[in-house]
Amino acid sequence: MARTESPPLSTTARAWALAAGAACLMPLLPQLPAPIAIGSVALGLAMGALSWRRPLPGWLRMLLALALVGAVLGMFRFALGRDVACALLAVMLALKPGELVTLRDARSLVGFALFAPFSTFLLDQGPVSLLLGLAGVTLALVALLQLSEDESGDTTPVRPWRRVVAVLRLGAIGLPLALATFWLFPRIGSPLWGIPERALARPGLSEEMRPGEWVDFMTDDRPALRVSFTGPTPATTQMYWRGPVLMDYDGRSWTRSRWLRGIPVPATTRAPLAWDYEMEVEPTERRTLVALELPDVVPTGTRVAWDHVLQVDAPLSRVTRWRMRAAPPRTFEPQLPVLIRQSALRLPEGYNPRTVALAREWRRELGVGNDAALVDRAMDMIRAEFGYTLDTPLPGRHAADEFLFDWKQGFCEHFSSAFVILMRAAGIPSRVVTGYVGGYRNPIGGYWIVRRQDAHAWAEVWLEGRGWVRVDPTAAVAPERIYDTIDDRADGGGFGGLPGVTPMLDLGDWLRRGWNDLVLGFDATRQLAILRPIGLDRAGARGLVGLFGACAVLALGWMLWLTARAERSGDPVLRSWRRLGARYARLGLGREAHEPAQQWARRVAAARPADAEALLALSARFAKWRYAPRIDGDDPRPLIRELRRYRPA
Repeated sequence: MARTESPPLSTTARAWALAAGAACLMPLLPQLPAPIAIGSVALGLAMGALSWRRPLPGWLRMLLALALVGAVLGMFRFALGRDVACALLAVMLALKPGELVTLRDARSLVGFALFAPFSTFLLDQGPVSLLLGLAGVTLALVALLQLSEDESGDTTPVRPWRRVVAVLRLGAIGLPLALATFWLFPRIGSPLWGIPERALARPGLSEEMRPGEWVDFMTDDRPALRVSFTGPTPATTQMYWRGPVLMDYDGRSWTRSRWLRGIPVPATTRAPLAWDYEMEVEPTERRTLVALELPDVVPTGTRVAWDHVLQVDAPLSRVTRWRMRAAPPRTFEPQLPVLIRQSALRLPEGYNPRTVALAREWRRELGVGNDAALVDRAMDMIRAEFGYTLDTPLPGRHAADEFLFDWKQGFCEHFSSAFVILMRAAGIPSRVVTGYVGGYRNPIGGYWIVRRQDAHAWAEVWLEGRGWVRVDPTAAVAPERIYDTIDDRADGGGFGGLPGVTPMLDLGDWLRRGWNDLVLGFDATRQLAILRPIGLDRAGARGLVGLFGACAVLALGWMLWLTARAERSGDPVLRSWRRLGARYARLGLGREAHEPAQQWARRVAAARPADAEALLALSARFAKWRYAPRIDGDDPRPLIRELRRYRPA
């Protein structure tokens, strides 16, 4: 059988195909690393321009594809993950315009482009991604309509907005079934499968703190947590959201100890004051869940580690909600095991000699067993001499010496690290704790927003009889020596200083929280909750399947009715012809669904010779109007009038 060649691509069809590809790629670009996103845009524009008149040679496209795959994998250090797959999809889609020649090529481009908006949801499920994805899919379907019309040879001019309306009508037909599936299809408590992890983790708290890496993180104003308290609300000075505890120090970086993860959870006693709250956590791709100090009642799916840090069973790859309870500690591990004591006193040899000498001098002056006084002396020194700023150079080999004796200013990373080194050199077990501090109350929703820029590092020292005690050396800085803060930078270069912007930002975050609550947080528990008022939550899976089946049948009926109605009302000539057929149906001569118009007319003429001449003439005119090429200026109104006036003899 000979292969049928696809028709060449017209200028209009090429423009529609390229526009559809760009629109489908748009929602994916913000989720990719900036170099890949910018490179994909530049590559797509270049391919579209260079191949407008003739396609690029096949060997050149192959070389470009191999080079792009190598570049993307190299940027991700040849790791595999869903972000790597999405990045490869983006660059391959940007390369696709280089081979546009025929309608088949354009249809292939649009079909391939439809993968991009759907793959976006592997990286982000926000409302902006959804709107951009819907826009891309709509434009892709409009482009497919244009390609179909070109391939059929129909040259009737159609305005673009009519194609958009046709696509939106198709969406409206299927919307009830989609909503029934979302709200009523039985959901299981946990997914049957997972999605691959990211090759590159999201910016956020990790189990390692390196010099200088927190500056970019602390200027990120995106939300990390949204918290709603039930009952008493702690003061912002008590809102310490505990994250990874960093015990090991190699002279440059602080890391969480891997040798202590198997030891039991230490004993604690808590104050009677307690805070109940629900926390909505943005995706971090990590297994550590921050919590208000100290967690008392923890939810299912989490466990408390040796350092009272919550660990989750699966990476936090989507928006999650957690119901918890916390209370400030009275005593926190009052009996310190030998292994933890040794880890909390360990310092690498040959680092920070001036800091070590100062700590030993203070120890000689204050004597053994006076640890609290030594901590107070260090805090008094910070209050009297140190300032806060984000503008600091990268430290050298002796980071604590440079901070304590030369710079005397920095941010929480410098304060907590140098303070813990000073305490360890003086013989006081201590460690660095990272997390978030404080929060902002959204007046619209009445909940608290903890942003990534609220990331903080503080210290914990172990004191006899009390156990681990939180000490925040950064908070000891005198207000008059706070030189360069996050708020200063935001007022200078952001929108925070403009009147009316803050309420708009509050409204936007409240809407995003509603999206997370109604859409992303809709799980099996929430599904049963909405069915509880009508008593179907007790019916179990069988009742839910029955309700979904009934709603699905109604939705399918809606689809069939709208489809038939659109077909009936779309063409007035067709509508008038069907009314004529209905008149003969009353006489037992209705047209069968498979029967062509003129064949039906001949059958009726044989049964009713008096109608033969007029009916055959009308059926011929109808078939010509319906199927023959139309000439500009043809007026269907005379045919419509005759079809409406015609009656059986």
